Amino acid sequence: MKKSTFNPEAQEKEISNKIVAGLERISEVFKILLWDKAKLIGLSPIQIQILIFIAFHKEGLCNVSHLAKEFNVTKPTISDAIRILEKKELIIKNFSPIDSRSYSITLSNLGIEIVSKTYDFSNPLKKHVNSFSEAEQESLFETLSQLIYKLNRNGILNVQRTCYGCKFYQKNQETHYCNLLQKELLKREIRLDCPEYEEKLSD
Repeated sequence: MKKSTFNPEAQEKEISNKIVAGLERISEVFKILLWDKAKLIGLSPIQIQILIFIAFHKEGLCNVSHLAKEFNVTKPTISDAIRILEKKELIIKNFSPIDSRSYSITLSNLGIEIVSKTYDFSNPLKKHVNSFSEAEQESLFETLSQLIYKLNRNGILNVQRTCYGCKFYQKNQETHYCNLLQKELLKREIRLDCPEYEEKLSD
């Protein structure tokens, strides 16, 4: 108990405890901001997240199996959310011509309208991040992108599409390079959610 990350005494002894406790506070901010939007438009937080994800990602990622991995929930949870979104006419199911049980999801015109009212839910947080200097932002981003990659490699985070896990990425000493774009990448150009991401087979 004394060594718990959430024990203030433990936080004073190890800065890593303070960082983890701080990340937990940040996660609460996302929940609060999502719930505020959810109450305004009559959708649940996961339903809003699904709509926003569909709006900005290729159709191949917009299916029940991938969405369950993306949001770390069960397939039945996603299926229930999809059923409600379809009932509200916010999405369109595009069934596979090969397997009638398989489908991808796109937004309806009404769904696009809802996304236009909800996609900015994180702006209050972004406003504060913008107040940091460019150097502070780059340092924070580098740390977060590395943390996301490591959590994925350890099986804690199901999905990540950052450069570090992509087959096109390579690092030579301190230089980041993308073999797809055929260019060196600045630290700030490392992507967290790359549309061209393809997972590399091994580290």
